[in-house]
Amino acid sequence: MVHNDHLFKANIVQLILMKETDEALKALSQHYGIGVPHLRVGMPKRSAKKVGCYVSETKTIHVMNWEKIEDPFVILHEFYHHLRTQNRKHRGTEKHANRFAEEFIEAFQTFDKHYFNVSCKYKNSNDNMCSKP
Repeated sequence: MVHNDHLFKANIVQLILMKETDEALKALSQHYGIGVPHLRVGMPKRSAKKVGCYVSETKTIHVMNWEKIEDPFVILHEFYHHLRTQNRKHRGTEKHANRFAEEFIEAFQTFDKHYFNVSCKYKNSNDNMCSKP
């Protein structure tokens, strides 16, 4: 069962890296039994200096630019906020959102990079440097 969970998480990261973020969000939402969040490039005014945010009123993950759409850390971090928001009230912390994202990225790193056809080095500084072969 643990292997299947790691494979699921690794597949989600790969979808995001391959610019299939909408598909990743659909799979995550189905896995957790919640509605699919909207995804939008461009930040709300109150969050203009952030790289990403989740707005519960519109159930939307916002990212600052097109590059961040393929950044697993940002997408998964904000998805965690979507997952933990109930009745427009947030029930999670930034620390837990970071850990949620890191668990997916760590699962991806446990699989051979050739299995996913993507080379990815992830630094603990939340800096994701990935390239396709």
